[in-house]
Amino acid sequence: MARTAFLGLGVMGYPMAGHLAAAGHQVTVYNRTAAKAQAWCDSHKGDHAATPAKAAEGAEFVLSCVGNDDDLRGVCLGPDGAFAGMSPGAIFVDHTTVSSAVTRELHQAAAEKGIGFVDGPVSGGQAGAENGVLSIMCGGDAAHFDAALPVMEAYGRTVKRLGDSGAGQLTKMVNQICIAGLVQGLSEALNFADKAGLDGKAVVEVISGGAAGSWQMANRYETMIDDKFDHGFAVDWMRKDLGICLSTGDEVGAALPVTALVDQFYKDVQAMGGGRWDTSSLIKRLRALG
Repeated sequence: MARTAFLGLGVMGYPMAGHLAAAGHQVTVYNRTAAKAQAWCDSHKGDHAATPAKAAEGAEFVLSCVGNDDDLRGVCLGPDGAFAGMSPGAIFVDHTTVSSAVTRELHQAAAEKGIGFVDGPVSGGQAGAENGVLSIMCGGDAAHFDAALPVMEAYGRTVKRLGDSGAGQLTKMVNQICIAGLVQGLSEALNFADKAGLDGKAVVEVISGGAAGSWQMANRYETMIDDKFDHGFAVDWMRKDLGICLSTGDEVGAALPVTALVDQFYKDVQAMGGGRWDTSSLIKRLRALG
């Protein structure tokens, strides 16, 4: 069992840190809202600290799941950042979805202090975090990944290294590109079925076992038909992720026409007041068009 710190107790980080504690690891948590850190400690065996640096003191592994590039820099760098509290030989594992550029920047900053850095964005959503079955796509030095693997397995079902620093983030971009097109296609299909007078749920029962089937169809079609979106991965966060995909696509010369279009559709959903709705709310935009 390892001495660990977990930084960021949002809808993903809170249960992920809980799985670490349940697996027997010693866990110290940090969250910008101290009350949430205290609530976590009230529910799990562990401690909380006032700064990332304090949380990281003595930890063999420091793990994070925060909001964006700036948030990640904030918990890593500076006198109160985790790197200031970590000892040489410790390993930082970041589960935030951020740019590959900031990942490589922090990988270099960590290396200069003798600290390992693994980028490990996750897929599986809040349910995956709560059930401990996330897919974790990793980049970084192989030795650092191998050392951190047993820790990540506390909440990850599929954990794989894809290459050097930044490879995990690039793989997460591939994941989000796939999802964007799938959700729009499913939204159009269910809206079409409704307009054509079909029973959408009966239609999905027939087609879901064939080539049209997907995770999105299996897990979201009922709530989409029922117009329920107060769950899952928020539109605001999806737009953040797609922005990273689009800017990286420009950098590497990869055309992303469908992704760019769906990103604008999500912008429309935000304008409808749906920034915190689940990403499957794309169908609400179609319904609003009449």
